[in-house]
Amino acid sequence: MFKALQFSLLSLFTLTSYAHTTQVLNGYWQYDEYLEAYPAQKALTDELASAVRQPPTPISIKQDKPISIAVVYPGHQVSDYWSRNIRAFEARMEKLGIRYEINQVFTRPSVDVRQQSLSLLAAIKNDADYLIFTLDSTRHRKFIEHVMSSTDTKLILQNITTPVRAWTEQRPFMYVGFDHLNGTQMLEEYYKSRMDDDSRYSVLYFSEGYISYARGDTFIEEMSHHNGYKLSSSFYTSATRESGREAAINALKKDPELHFIYACSTDVALGAADALKELGREDIILNGWGGGTAELEAIAKGELDVTVMRMNDDTGVAMAEAIKWDLEGKSVPHIYSGDFELVTSEDTPQAIEKLKQRAFRYSEQ
Repeated sequence: MFKALQFSLLSLFTLTSYAHTTQVLNGYWQYDEYLEAYPAQKALTDELASAVRQPPTPISIKQDKPISIAVVYPGHQVSDYWSRNIRAFEARMEKLGIRYEINQVFTRPSVDVRQQSLSLLAAIKNDADYLIFTLDSTRHRKFIEHVMSSTDTKLILQNITTPVRAWTEQRPFMYVGFDHLNGTQMLEEYYKSRMDDDSRYSVLYFSEGYISYARGDTFIEEMSHHNGYKLSSSFYTSATRESGREAAINALKKDPELHFIYACSTDVALGAADALKELGREDIILNGWGGGTAELEAIAKGELDVTVMRMNDDTGVAMAEAIKWDLEGKSVPHIYSGDFELVTSEDTPQAIEKLKQRAFRYSEQ
């Protein structure tokens, strides 16, 4: 059975094609829409959100043995979201008194496909109790469907808070992250309040897939409702700093009259900042996305103007609390999204420091 599954999954992970981004979003529930449709889930999500904000209450049962947890993250990025997430998760697990063994692998987004697939296969072969993974591309989705249909491993999907509509009979144990649409809306409001109606802009996407649609295409769609804003160009990147730099240079070659650049991720934003500095175009407004350490430093230096800051450790704490509830035999919510705060270059260092203490309360220890 495992050999057949192994062959199938390795074949799936050689695919290079992606679903069209519009098709990706149409197949998902939006976060608020899902909670409105399922009031019992909203109650559970609200209860978990309350637990995340509270001090830890140790697990109420005695474990026969440690649980096994496999983590496969695209953590080799300038963004420290993934590394902080797992540090917060482990710190909260310790405080909850949960006995566990963890095997974690960090890969590069959209690059280390084979390493990703082998690590995931190892988690299945070793009968991990919980697998923490992500969902961005078609190949991720196909793997996840195999896990749900062929194993007893409980799957936590990180960095996605919009349930897949097709997964009604079989679904992941939990979706957890910071809702991309919510964060994007906060940046939309910033640009609409800051920029003149006739402003020209470029969008620098993440790699092609769900994140680019949720953060990029939804931004374009909303800005298009205000006819004065002019989308001059858009570029997919390989989700790296250098590809962000190259995309920003190309955007300015195409249209030197740009007023702002909307970047869909930390690495892409920092690459765009490199380009603006290189070209002497600090007049162009540029955002980050996520508000990790690198972005906050860039804001302090005047290299970024604004970011939407995730209260980063919320999701690591939420995963630990969800596992505790599961071990205690309690119902666990299907989805959870952490909190955001808008940070701009006009905020005081003291205000930003207060947000950092809240966002990084476990991962800075």
